[in-house]
Amino acid sequence: MLPDCLSAEGEQRCRRLLAGATARLRARPAAAAVLVPLCSVRGVPALLYTLRSSRLAGKHKGDVSFPGGKCDPTDRDVVHTALRETQEELGLAVPEEQVWGVLRPVHDREKATVVPVLAGVGPLDPQSLRPNPEEVDEVFALPLAHLLQEQNQGYTHFCSGGHFQYTLPVFLHGPHRVWGLTAIITEFTLKLLAPGVYQPRLAGPELPRG
Repeated sequence: MLPDCLSAEGEQRCRRLLAGATARLRARPAAAAVLVPLCSVRGVPALLYTLRSSRLAGKHKGDVSFPGGKCDPTDRDVVHTALRETQEELGLAVPEEQVWGVLRPVHDREKATVVPVLAGVGPLDPQSLRPNPEEVDEVFALPLAHLLQEQNQGYTHFCSGGHFQYTLPVFLHGPHRVWGLTAIITEFTLKLLAPGVYQPRLAGPELPRG
């Protein structure tokens, strides 16, 4: 049974579990931060995603992502980075008091640290958002119930030179495939929100550190 992740009790449980890591990670520098927006779409708990613009430079154009970006020297901390970038990309202003906490950092191929920031953004219609077309092609939500269904979960095995290196989760059957760092962060979020429901099939922490 899916827990009520949007209840006051669910929020307080998450805030309590994240409090220690949040205090530590807010004080540390990072290359980038993303916001993981937990929302309610027509009363259904969901995560909000973006599809990066195909006009962007770099290898991640056209990928599914969470709103976010590089930390600016003027940002107070990673939470400020995530909130600022979300407003710039989606026109969505999220007050800092709606931030539940900071999830475990992930690392890109260049070993740069990316910090996920979880926030409850309340009832939302993704179609009402006006994303910056220079950065975002599309905004969509995936219900937690969809992400938690085993038939929508998969794994991608990465090899180099004929040798196995690591395995990453992937989430399927939505409007777009969720993979890479975004899938890792999604998995961290599901573990936090639905620990008795989400059962990742990886044996141990096989996520890459770079």
